[in-house]
Amino acid sequence: MPLASDATPTPSNRLGLDYAAEAARLGAPVVPIVDAHAHINGGRAAAIYRTVMDLFGVAEVWSQTQLVQADDVRGVLGDRIRFVAIPDYMSPDPAHAHRQGFLDNIRAWHAKGARIIKFWCAPRGRDYGREIGEPLLLTLDSAWRRKQMDEAASLGMKFMAHIADPDTWFATKYADASTYGTKLSQYEPLERLADEYPVPWLIAHMGGFPEDLSFLTGLLDRHPNLYLDTSATKWMVRELSKHESRDLVAFLDRFSGRILFGSDIVTMDSHLSDDAGPRNMGVQASNERDAFDLYASRYWALRTMFETGYSGESPIADPDLMMVDPEKYDAMSAPMLRGHSLTGVVLRTLYRDAAAHFAALPVTPR
Repeated sequence: MPLASDATPTPSNRLGLDYAAEAARLGAPVVPIVDAHAHINGGRAAAIYRTVMDLFGVAEVWSQTQLVQADDVRGVLGDRIRFVAIPDYMSPDPAHAHRQGFLDNIRAWHAKGARIIKFWCAPRGRDYGREIGEPLLLTLDSAWRRKQMDEAASLGMKFMAHIADPDTWFATKYADASTYGTKLSQYEPLERLADEYPVPWLIAHMGGFPEDLSFLTGLLDRHPNLYLDTSATKWMVRELSKHESRDLVAFLDRFSGRILFGSDIVTMDSHLSDDAGPRNMGVQASNERDAFDLYASRYWALRTMFETGYSGESPIADPDLMMVDPEKYDAMSAPMLRGHSLTGVVLRTLYRDAAAHFAALPVTPR
């Protein structure tokens, strides 16, 4: 797919693709897709995202939306959105937001229909914790997290967790294991708490370990209440493309119904202007065209990887490559995207049935 002669490459569209035309080329998915992991914010951005949903056959999204934006986003997406409870990441008082503030918000989220609560436990959370005087506050087994788990469990909510980050980050950003721990050590509290809280858990980003299907196999075998999603598109494209198709298919077959489709798409109204947005996340797009490409690129890449035999560079720039090898790669470099041509049966479960199963799982309030 060569770059169109008049197209300017962007991080979301290095190849100059017409994503609307590409969606038509892919055609309707075998079943309408449930995206179990996204962050939909901003009424104007949500309207662009809704167009992308329609083009790529996404019927429903489970969104970690900011509480103050929930009503605006639901006004755009209606019953196509389900909310996942999160703390107020944008609060000017993060010490309160991640302690009592989140505990207070859980019932507000529940009243808005949220039946899943998200615990973000990335190793870099220790940097945020140090800023507010409690380095381990955002770890999965901190005292405040346990209080929040107890509250959510009392309401019959399921749990979602972000446990670990890419191997590329542990080789660079997290090289100081005395500060961040090793990658494997991130899973120790999860394995304890998955037994202590026998609710269904959805572990984001292929469990945080798409690099190692053998590790994930052991994790899922040990804990039948754990489920995974395929979110974090750049990361999934880079790592799942490396696996032999037979190995990925064997994994998906073995854990059929426990792997949910997810994209990790983030939308915000700052994508429609030059506003850098919170934590500079708005710089990913500055107009409607770029916002459309940003959102559409994720669905194009995931559906292409799962459904087709495509073999070529990803249209999405992946800065992790440069982070690991700056002499070989630059900020616009991308990994190979290799399609696995999954069968209709596998796709049906991945795209819809696994999410339906997870949503229907009973939770007995503690």
